[in-house]
Amino acid sequence: MAKAAVHSIAVYPIPKALPRNFDFTVQLRTPDGEWIELEVLLVKVDMHDVREASLVKFDFSGEVEVKICCNREPVKEAIIRPLSKGISAEVVDQQTIQFILTKPEKLSIEINGDRFHNLHLIAKELEEDRPDPTDPGVAFLDPRIHRMEDLQEKLMSDRYHTLHFKPGMHHIEQVIINLPSNKKIYIEGGAFIAGSFVCDKVENVQISGRGMIYLGEFGRFSAFRGVRVMYAQYIDISGISVIDPPHYSVYLGQSHHIRISNFESFSTRGWSDGIDMMSCCDVEIDDVFMRNSDDCIAIYGHRWGYYGDTRNITVKNSTLWADVAHPTMIGTHGDYDADGTLIENILFENLDILEHHEPQDNYQGCLTINAGDKNTVRNVNYRNIRIEPFELGRIIDIRVIWNPDYNPFPGNRIEHITFDGIYYNGSDNAISRLSGFDAERSIDGVTIENFYINNHKITDSASGNFELGEHVNRLTFL
Repeated sequence: MAKAAVHSIAVYPIPKALPRNFDFTVQLRTPDGEWIELEVLLVKVDMHDVREASLVKFDFSGEVEVKICCNREPVKEAIIRPLSKGISAEVVDQQTIQFILTKPEKLSIEINGDRFHNLHLIAKELEEDRPDPTDPGVAFLDPRIHRMEDLQEKLMSDRYHTLHFKPGMHHIEQVIINLPSNKKIYIEGGAFIAGSFVCDKVENVQISGRGMIYLGEFGRFSAFRGVRVMYAQYIDISGISVIDPPHYSVYLGQSHHIRISNFESFSTRGWSDGIDMMSCCDVEIDDVFMRNSDDCIAIYGHRWGYYGDTRNITVKNSTLWADVAHPTMIGTHGDYDADGTLIENILFENLDILEHHEPQDNYQGCLTINAGDKNTVRNVNYRNIRIEPFELGRIIDIRVIWNPDYNPFPGNRIEHITFDGIYYNGSDNAISRLSGFDAERSIDGVTIENFYINNHKITDSASGNFELGEHVNRLTFL
């Protein structure tokens, strides 16, 4: 006999110090349960014209009914994206919509086509591995200003293997927390950290929970990141969100065996990329929702003090929203003094791209490889990627480049690139671009299969609106 589904909801408070957005009233209930109202956090979006959107997060099991009242304007239509989720809302009246969720989802609720004052709804599974409050190895941190030396003392202590941040606003006096090896940081739902975590030359560190790293007005330094991982290994980041960092949400340098999962990021500033990596290997990014005002995912070779090749990178089951620049980017930076870096074995799979808006021609492309600095980029696969209508840019941009803003030298080569299952629905005039640099620095071996523009299968470069430059060898449409 089948086991009956257990219906349950967990919601989390927002500290009084943080801004709410009253554009929406959001309520939840389990079947035959009472309505529970969520607090709605204000999140800023889009560097071009910063606007105030909304965010709610909750956990559930079984089934949950969602009721959203739009207080901003009468509801004429409501769209829930990604469209691939197949979730439609019932417009109950001029103010209210309703729908049902039966599994975790990361969604954008857009009223009357407004993508910039939308509601981001992050619904996750109930946690199963919360720290045990009776465990003597868990140090509970109450909401307050935490002195750096007190935190470091707890972190370095053999007595505590886990730091547990309770709900509320946590201010880190010295802003940055340096994490030692073999520690767990748990940020409980309702806990907001005004500070940054650094994993420098460490291993076996876990940062998890349902809380948020909230930078915003607390991000006092231009190079402030949510989580920085340098020369480290076996680092796991899961379940948390980073809100409005002045720089990257997650920064990876010369590290390996990194896993980032069930993660969200929202940013509005120049160079506030989502997840960027330099000279990293064996990285898995799974089930993330990125809305950034620069590249959502950027994969580079050498940059700054990070050296070595980049390989074995997987990005899957995720939603990418680039209000500025690229949803995905590979190849700009490398070690030109050592004849370049090898960037290889990259997989992007099962992605939804919700936006790409880049007015600068040199930085366009939803699916982009721009090899500079004598880099060689090879063995890159794009599979099952759905691209919704975007404002300004290109679908595919594959080039060996010499960008004087970033590259002292052009790239070396791009080879063995496969696109299989690319589905774009938007303007019929959207274009793609492929171009080598010269005969020795070329593109060699690009295979395009199951590429559709508005349900029309692309069988050659002309039907796909490809701008083909010189030095492109073995371009094949299947």
